[in-house]
Amino acid sequence: MQLFCQWQHTLQGFGVDQVAAEQVFTRLIEAYSTSDRHYHTLKHIDHVLSIINTLQAYAQDLTAVQLAAWFHDVVYDTQAQDNEERSADYACELLISLGIPTNTLATVSRLILHTKNHQAATDDYDSYILLDADLAILAAHPDQYREYANAIRQEYAWVPELDYIKGRRQVLERFWQRQRIYFTPLMFEVAEQIARSNLQAEIQILEQSHR
Repeated sequence: MQLFCQWQHTLQGFGVDQVAAEQVFTRLIEAYSTSDRHYHTLKHIDHVLSIINTLQAYAQDLTAVQLAAWFHDVVYDTQAQDNEERSADYACELLISLGIPTNTLATVSRLILHTKNHQAATDDYDSYILLDADLAILAAHPDQYREYANAIRQEYAWVPELDYIKGRRQVLERFWQRQRIYFTPLMFEVAEQIARSNLQAEIQILEQSHR
């Protein structure tokens, strides 16, 4: 119910038909509730929306950021390479049906596509907010972080252990080697060092299990 209230609140400025809004919400719930999802679930969306709310002072188009959050993982196939593109297309398809303006659709699509490589143009604060919210889990309490890491492994259950260790390490090391993981000043200040500690810990665990 809380999530539905947030969905309604995000749409309230567009005069969207209530029945249509509920239908799209139902499709979102179904997409994020499939049995092959262990981390990229409604819990993740709720967490991302919560962090966006914390960072909203940086936003240029807060509603577009929120809409992008709802749709950014709506297509999630661990054996595909085009999830972000398909999620952006799906977002546009459903938001067009709600009568969302073209300029908002373009922003939502751009924001979702930036989650592919977690990079954004200088001073693109709307992207910064979404990317920081999406990666906020990296700065979670170590117990929560381990739950997240285990859930990701479950989503890639089809990948052999050694292949997973290699691939996961590459992903983590890419973030670790960045000049900064978080783009917004607030997240950089409060979360950067915690995220780096968590990444380093997981990398060490993967190295040990590879021996």
